[in-house]
Amino acid sequence: QVQLVESGGGLVQPGGSLRLSCVASGFRLDYYAIGWFRQAPGQEREGVACTSSSIREIIYYADSVKGRFTISRDDEKNTVYLQTNNLQRDDTAVYYCATNYSPTTSFWHGWNVAKTYNFWGQGTQVTVSS
Repeated sequence: QVQLVESGGGLVQPGGSLRLSCVASGFRLDYYAIGWFRQAPGQEREGVACTSSSIREIIYYADSVKGRFTISRDDEKNTVYLQTNNLQRDDTAVYYCATNYSPTTSFWHGWNVAKTYNFWGQGTQVTVSS
C-alpha cells in the first residue's frame, strides 16, 4: 500500500520541542521532494518546510519557522523528519507531510502551496499549551 504516515505530534508547553516523522511505504522517499505543511482551525494549509530528493539537496523554510524548525531525511528508514524547537502557541495545528509524484519544473516556485502536492499523509496534531 502506497502511503505517507505522520507521527510524533502531541501536547507540549511553550518553548518545548517535538520531532515529527513522515514514513513512506510502497515507494522510495529519496526520489521525491517532501513538504511539511500545517493547518490550524479555520485557516488555510501553510507550507513550513520542504526538502528536495536526496540528489539535489535543496531545503526551504517558511519565515515563521526559520531558526526553529529543521527538516531532514533518513533514506535508509524511508523517513523525513521535522524537528520543531521553541514551539509557540501559534504553532498549534495539524501537521502534514506531502509529495508530488509527477512534479513539473515549476514545483519549487510553489513549494509552500498545498495545490503543488498531490499525495498527502493523514496528519499529526501538535498542540502548544501551558
